[in-house]
Amino acid sequence: MRRAEKVERIGEILDDLYPDPPIPLDHTDPYTLLVAVALSAQTTDKKVNEVTPALFALASTPEQMVELGPEKILETIREVGLAPTKAKNLWLAATQLLEAGGEVLPDWELLESLAGVGHKTASVVMAQAFDVPAFPVDTHIHRLAWRWGLSDGSSVERTERDLKAAFPVETWNRRHLQIIYFGREHCPARRHDWMACPICSFAAVKKRVAEESTKRLPSPGARRSRPATR
Repeated sequence: MRRAEKVERIGEILDDLYPDPPIPLDHTDPYTLLVAVALSAQTTDKKVNEVTPALFALASTPEQMVELGPEKILETIREVGLAPTKAKNLWLAATQLLEAGGEVLPDWELLESLAGVGHKTASVVMAQAFDVPAFPVDTHIHRLAWRWGLSDGSSVERTERDLKAAFPVETWNRRHLQIIYFGREHCPARRHDWMACPICSFAAVKKRVAEESTKRLPSPGARRSRPATR
C-alpha cells in the first residue's frame, strides 16, 4: 500500500470512530486549559480531571494563581506526578503571564516562554483553545506513528514533522485527538493484537512488529539500537 493511500485510509477510520473528538482535559478557557495540560505531564488525564476542580475553585486566573502561592498550589495538586515542580511552575507561569498582560494569547513565543510550558503544551493550547493548526505529539501518537510507519520513532520532533507532512493541515487539530483516543481504546502499548486492530491490521510495518516483539519503542530522543531481527 502506498503511503498516501495508507494515510487516507487511517484518516477515514479515525473520522468514522471519532468524528468530533472531545478535549480530554476539563477546562473553561485558555488559561485553565494551559494549567490542565501542564499538569498532565507524566500523569493521566483522569487524575488531572480529579485534581483541577479543587484547584480552579481556588485559582482559575493568573492573578488568583499568583495569590494562591506555590505551597498552597502544591497542597492542592499533590496527587499528580512531579507535583512540587509543577506547583512552582504554575506559580511562575502565572507571574509571567501577569507581567505580559495577564492573558493567554495565541502567541507561540509567549506560550513557550512560560515556566513548565514546552512545545507540546503550547501546541495543545494553540490547537484546542485558539483553533490554530498544530499537531501535539504525546506518547500514544509517538508510538502509533512509529507502528504505522509514518515516522521512525527517533524523536517527538521528528514525529511531529512527519505527521504534519502526512495529514492535511485542516485535519491536524482533530487528528491528534483521534490518534490519542485510538491508542487508548484500540492500540495499547502492550499485549496488542495486531491483526484485530482496525488500523494496525493493514498499516503496521512488519519490521516494526518484529522490533516491538523484542523491545519497546525507544524513548523520544533516545538513540535506537539495531533491531534484533536484522
